[in-house]
Amino acid sequence: MPKPDRDDYTEEDINDSWVDEPPVLNSTVTLAEYDPEWPALFDREAKRIRGILGERALVLEHVGSTSVPGLCAKPIIDIMLIVADSDDEDAYVPQLEAEGYKLVIREPEWEKHRCFKGPDTNINLHVYSPDNGQTERYRLFRDRLIAHEDERKLYEDRKRELASRTWKYIQQYADAKSEVVDAIIERARAAQYDGFARLYAAHAETSSTNAHYDRPAIVELAGDVAGKRVLDVGSAAGHLSALLAAKGADVLGVDASEGMVAIAREKFGGVARFETADVSRPMPFLEDGSIDVVTASLVLHYLKDWAPALAEFRRVLKPGGLLVFSVHHPGEDWRWFEKRNYFQLELLEDEFPAGQKVRFYRRPLSWTFDAVRDAGFAVDRLVEPMPVEAIAESDPKWHAKLRTEPRFLYFRTVRDSRV
Repeated sequence: MPKPDRDDYTEEDINDSWVDEPPVLNSTVTLAEYDPEWPALFDREAKRIRGILGERALVLEHVGSTSVPGLCAKPIIDIMLIVADSDDEDAYVPQLEAEGYKLVIREPEWEKHRCFKGPDTNINLHVYSPDNGQTERYRLFRDRLIAHEDERKLYEDRKRELASRTWKYIQQYADAKSEVVDAIIERARAAQYDGFARLYAAHAETSSTNAHYDRPAIVELAGDVAGKRVLDVGSAAGHLSALLAAKGADVLGVDASEGMVAIAREKFGGVARFETADVSRPMPFLEDGSIDVVTASLVLHYLKDWAPALAEFRRVLKPGGLLVFSVHHPGEDWRWFEKRNYFQLELLEDEFPAGQKVRFYRRPLSWTFDAVRDAGFAVDRLVEPMPVEAIAESDPKWHAKLRTEPRFLYFRTVRDSRV
């Protein structure tokens, strides 16, 4: 699959990642119709690899297009292998090579990734460590395509269109699929929220960072919304939408999770409207220039590419309308997750509420400014807020923490006046 946390490969990147010279394609990509024998080929390879590595093979799974019944694919079986430490090549490379597997790709700086070709079957054996960021992506993508025919058709159409083009390297074809792959994975993640929607709603209602830090800051930056039409993006359980409605706004909340929308309607349907919508796609139910204020509380960092969402926000906003949003503070994420390169776009994983894994992108502050400017917005205010004093007694730990450590970053931006 294309990488989620870096730019497309340059030719230098491709050459550096291959152990020997990378194969040159200089042609179109050949896609085969789905072959029901592909799962059997995976089973045979998995059995052989387990026989070679034994308990060192912690996970072996069939991934990629050949793992999706009915989907056309390059006739190459993609296999995900997880070992204790993929950087420790002595623990598995000699054993695999002795049985005819060939190490062709080595990327220690990206997920400790290695890739082998098989001795007699055309495979890509991708090797990672347990803490890699790809396992969930592989599974989400595969399972989403299996369960949703419309997503499978969307992906297949894009594959066929790209395969008809000429590519020097096959990696360039893979990179070109990034946009559609990322969008499908984001929708799969949104659907995951349905499973713990009520738990998340309860957490967001009382959490100090949400109730006494984030929502007050968004409401303050939105200003006087009385009589205005407000689009609350990523409305979740509807708490922010309800606050804006209490200020006199006509509020439409949208969220990609049907479970969250159901809870929002149940709790706050009397004061605001709620709809299911993916903000990375057009929202045809909203007319051009029909919204005065867009709020996006802790939403945009879940998107790798902001351009489609920002373009849609600009379309629905009136000239001079406001986009008010919050994201994870780039300096805090860089420090908290102990990352070496502040300027890198990275996919991170955290837990909130406790026990529920969520993933989001960390990026430098300059990237955010560039994305907003390029989309036709001017930054009016940049805020690093303080928590409300009401939690000084009820939650002194978080009160002190939020007064000394930046948690989120807030922007009030203005849509340009061009029609």
